[in-house]
Amino acid sequence: MTDTQPRADGSDPTDSPQPEGRRTLGDQHAPGDQRTPAKRYTRRRLLTTGVVTAGAAAALGAGAGAFVADDGTTPPVIQPSGRRRFAGKVVIVTGATSGIGRAAARQFAAEGGKVGFCGRRETLGAEVEREIRAAGGEATYIRADVRDEAQVRAFVDQVAQKYGGLDVCFNNAGITLQKPLHEYTAQEWDDVVGTNLRGTFLSMKYQVPHLIRRGGGTVVITSSSNVHTTSESKAAYTASKHGLLGLANCAAFDYAKYNIRVNTLIPGTTNTELVRGVANALDLPDAVWDRMAAIWGRDNVPTLRRMATPDEIAVGALALASPDFTYLTGNSLTLDAGGSFHA
Repeated sequence: MTDTQPRADGSDPTDSPQPEGRRTLGDQHAPGDQRTPAKRYTRRRLLTTGVVTAGAAAALGAGAGAFVADDGTTPPVIQPSGRRRFAGKVVIVTGATSGIGRAAARQFAAEGGKVGFCGRRETLGAEVEREIRAAGGEATYIRADVRDEAQVRAFVDQVAQKYGGLDVCFNNAGITLQKPLHEYTAQEWDDVVGTNLRGTFLSMKYQVPHLIRRGGGTVVITSSSNVHTTSESKAAYTASKHGLLGLANCAAFDYAKYNIRVNTLIPGTTNTELVRGVANALDLPDAVWDRMAAIWGRDNVPTLRRMATPDEIAVGALALASPDFTYLTGNSLTLDAGGSFHA
């Protein structure tokens, strides 16, 4: 792992302060450098040291082959629906160079959307753009930091100008720093809230006028299952994610008269390469990581007994943004296998 590892919004951790805090994992994933403890940006707690050790030992003991679940917990492969719900639509996605955002960008393009997306790590952005175009889709990557108003405005305007307007906005970028509330510096607090909450505000500030000119559209915002159940050391993250619910609900009232629907997506813990990085597992064999992830899912997801895949969460974003739910606004969709409500 190097200092160029992206955060959930596709950003490079070297572009901003690296405060100390507890490293955890979760629904959107933003690891720091695995060999330098100061890199602490992630999302929610996933694997404790004990689980990592047990999972690695079990997988290594099982041999080198890829781990295959034997208890019905192997996730399904999500294929494009073929419905072309976004044919002729212009879609903008923040935080799309990895994880859920990347999966959503691919799915929007597979259903005919012209996708403009941002993130701060240019290598990953170019990779995602090539991937989408190679599959026959249309996409444009633009480097932007959602905390920077001028960059957000330029990003949104460039996408709208290139594709002739804007129809769908998936505001997905987010980070976290986890430590007891009184240990945050003001700068650390501002970095988390500034990315998650203020970054979404800035994105919508410049997206909405394009939607109004278009005659309507949809906005989907990624919140977190922490709005249902949370735990220690997540004050900045959880506060920002609760704030996103309030932002979305009020915006739904503000813009209903313009035929703009605004809803939130609430994901649970999702299995991505970034989560694997935070678990210090990037250099381990795939079989080891597969086993580690399977153990965590078995022990922490009481229903489906596994983590979600990015595609399983991304389909929720497409559903909320699609014309299938024309009467749905000011609402949310929770995709966490019931974990938020388990006693």
